[in-house]
Amino acid sequence: YAPLLARRGAHVIVQCRDALVRLLATLPGVATVVGHSAPTPEHDCHAALMSLPHLLGTTLATVPAEVPYLAAEPALVGMWRDRLGPALAGLRVGLVWAGNADLPDDAKRSPGLKPLLPLLDLPGIAFVSLQKGGGRADLEQLDGRLLAGFHDVGDGLDDLADTAAVVAQLDLVISVDSAVAHLAGALGRPVWTIVRAESEWRWMLERTDSPWYPTMRLFRQARAGDWSDVVAALRTALQRAVREPWR
Repeated sequence: YAPLLARRGAHVIVQCRDALVRLLATLPGVATVVGHSAPTPEHDCHAALMSLPHLLGTTLATVPAEVPYLAAEPALVGMWRDRLGPALAGLRVGLVWAGNADLPDDAKRSPGLKPLLPLLDLPGIAFVSLQKGGGRADLEQLDGRLLAGFHDVGDGLDDLADTAAVVAQLDLVISVDSAVAHLAGALGRPVWTIVRAESEWRWMLERTDSPWYPTMRLFRQARAGDWSDVVAALRTALQRAVREPWR
């Protein structure tokens, strides 16, 4: 929505979590980005980010979905390319299995790593863990056999600018409904989002695509608490992607 405001003559100032400052500095239409730890700059009016669709009269037909509208920093892309190196052979797939545990209903949207383990033994895929936070404890569930094709970079991701630089080098991201799913969509990267049965409003009902992100595909849970159908669908789709890579 920042470019829409800028085209109307606004000097757009974004105040956000400190971890987002580097990333949002790449956003077209934004004049200034400051973290919550910094003083709020002078401004004439204020709007909460999630109020902008209403304030600008957004309809399903006018959802702003021109992607990418975020970009990874070239220097960070180069740094992460050197770190990842040639280890990522095959289809390169980023994985996030848990969101922020402090948010209401997180347990309903986050399956954890265990239900997704059947994906990790698929041949021809290099999985990259983008997982941050408490969900990283699930890494202890990996045995030596599964670790062979699994690369964990979560500890090295200082903020979402780092995450963007890694995502820019992947063929696909598979994520729960989390910041990383939105980031991949905003970067215009292929992303498969795992959506719980009672999904959030922005994912609408029954759709397998998203009007917000043209490169996103939704994998919807059929029954609350049961991720088996989602994992089966992901496994089939990954096997097809290995045979017919879009790289």
